[in-house]
Amino acid sequence: MSQYLIGPAGWSYDDWQGIVYPHPQPSSFHPLYFLPRFFDIIEINSTFYRPPSLRISLSWLKKIAAFPHFQLSVKLHQVFSHERGNYSPQEVNNFKLGLEPLQAQGRLAAILIQFPWSFTMNQANFKYLTTLLQHFSEYPLAVEVRHLSWHQKSFFQMLHDYGVAFCNIDQPLFRHSLPPTTYATTKNFAYVRLHGRNAKDWFRSQASRDERYNYLYSSSEIAEWVEKIKVLKQKADKVIVITNNHYRGQAVVNALQIKNALTGERFPLPPSLVATYPQLKSLSLTTKTTNHQDEKAQKKLSFPDGDD
Repeated sequence: MSQYLIGPAGWSYDDWQGIVYPHPQPSSFHPLYFLPRFFDIIEINSTFYRPPSLRISLSWLKKIAAFPHFQLSVKLHQVFSHERGNYSPQEVNNFKLGLEPLQAQGRLAAILIQFPWSFTMNQANFKYLTTLLQHFSEYPLAVEVRHLSWHQKSFFQMLHDYGVAFCNIDQPLFRHSLPPTTYATTKNFAYVRLHGRNAKDWFRSQASRDERYNYLYSSSEIAEWVEKIKVLKQKADKVIVITNNHYRGQAVVNALQIKNALTGERFPLPPSLVATYPQLKSLSLTTKTTNHQDEKAQKKLSFPDGDD
């Protein structure tokens, strides 16, 4: 398995049509047949809104069967991270049950427990977090916090003691926002999430999801993170890198740039993606391929219909 697992957060975005994904799409097309050609991992965000079912997990496994080294990271449901304190033992068990196929086949890279900026460090929240970690202790876990109050030795020591990865993040910086870091609290893996730096819309109450995450990292900003990722690799066996600046496929662009910088790999990129983001031309193996040819290539990936 690669030392670096790099990929985007999620795959279900309408604004990726005609940029990342072919348009119109062949009837057999599904992102999980397509994205593993470029990436090592995808972070599943649908599980934040609804727990995975066995049927859905099995359908994901079926779609990635042709990519034996491909991994999935799963966001923990919001009842545990955002609604805090209202979950039941049954909800814990249901979430675990849905993950069993991924865990059994070695496809589960991590469960990401992502807390909002409003989740600050205090005695009650510290205790809540340690209890939550105990509920899911049999899985590889990563914790994302965004408030600077968590930047304390006791917090990082607790994650180390529980064998849980700290999620190093890039986010718009305001007062009390956690800055970029290179912390590895477990030797098993380190975790990185890049959210973009759209400070103008990040906390604007009327901003849509797409507006908040509308950001394309520059080449110099990518280079800074590549160096941080290399530092993390010296501390952990592998590094998971997730790009969450998803609007119009920008997460795909930056993930490809990071992977190329770390591995030197080039990719059979969709012409529509290269046309939209010409900076990817040097990374592409198929810059002269026509849209028609690309669509024919997609049709060769013919699999049984499945679920999302």
